[in-house]
Amino acid sequence: MRTAEAEQLVALERDGWEALTHGRAREFYDDVLAQDAVMVFPFGVMERDDAIDGMAESRRWQDYELRDVTVHDLGAGIVVVTYHAHAERDEEGPFDAMLSSTYVRSRAGWRMMLHQQSP
Repeated sequence: MRTAEAEQLVALERDGWEALTHGRAREFYDDVLAQDAVMVFPFGVMERDDAIDGMAESRRWQDYELRDVTVHDLGAGIVVVTYHAHAERDEEGPFDAMLSSTYVRSRAGWRMMLHQQSP
């Protein structure tokens, strides 16, 4: 994988966190999630539209940090981005988890097919 593509995928992850922080989750994820995307959270599995609704309706993150970001090229236009996230919201304890997002290359660009979070 070319460095520019890896940087683009890392930027997509950061843009997602920015969207969650600034109230633009619906618009961002409606564009980035593949039509048959699945998101796996500690509380359960959500299909695309339910996940977008949940992110759009949840409280915004006040601050976040992504560490140890790695891009894994699986070939055939499939890439996994892994990282540790630390984030905070008002009136909640900190969120610390290991995350992975699987992207597939499409004619329209990279689309997230699967996102998974492990506390």
